[in-house]
Amino acid sequence: MGAILPVFPLGTVLFPGLVLPLHIFEERYRSLVRDLVAGTGDDPHEFGVVTLRHGSEVLTETGDDDEAAEPDAVTPDQLFEVGCTAELRQVTELPDGRFDIVTVGRRRFRVLALDPEPHPYLTAEVEWLPDEEAADATAELLAPRVLAAFRTYLDLLRPDSEVLDQVPDDPTVLSHLVAATAQLTVQERQDLLAAPDTITRLRAELRLLNREAGLLARVRAVPVPLSDLARPNSPN
Repeated sequence: MGAILPVFPLGTVLFPGLVLPLHIFEERYRSLVRDLVAGTGDDPHEFGVVTLRHGSEVLTETGDDDEAAEPDAVTPDQLFEVGCTAELRQVTELPDGRFDIVTVGRRRFRVLALDPEPHPYLTAEVEWLPDEEAADATAELLAPRVLAAFRTYLDLLRPDSEVLDQVPDDPTVLSHLVAATAQLTVQERQDLLAAPDTITRLRAELRLLNREAGLLARVRAVPVPLSDLARPNSPN
């Protein structure tokens, strides 16, 4: 049997090492935050972030994708299988009982089944995915190519970007940063999260970044209607 983990169904994909701030207003998830804060022992105070296949199903107070969907409304086929835990790093309780929290992605998991036992918030049986091993020679060779493609892409997208002010040395960290930052569809981000290793993720990112840079260059250089170059946008 796998581990039982509280989960947030969100309209975004969380990657290990990336920061995710959330505004918690629904009572059942206030309860989750209180339970995590009250937890004891050395275990990390974390919950799972699982991406909804359709961002429109995310329920928020303001209409933004920063709050979990109603647990009773979520079925397994509405969720992607692979998620990432969010570890609590900062919790601010507001006067009306809501919370502003800051989390950091920690470890990947696969959802085996939604937990049928009654809980105040959604829980699932999960299995932990293996930690990615230290980058080998192939990853070390791929990382500079991906970084160069990412710089080209960002220069075309937003030249004043500060994303690469501090470039991570580790190929795995770089692969997660690129996946979380590039303007990709939810499916593309999810595929990158579920990639079995850093090499696979970097190769996929190199292909995606070259595609995106080519598209941006065409939009700037060719006077054609944008609709002719349209593709689905990420709801993130």
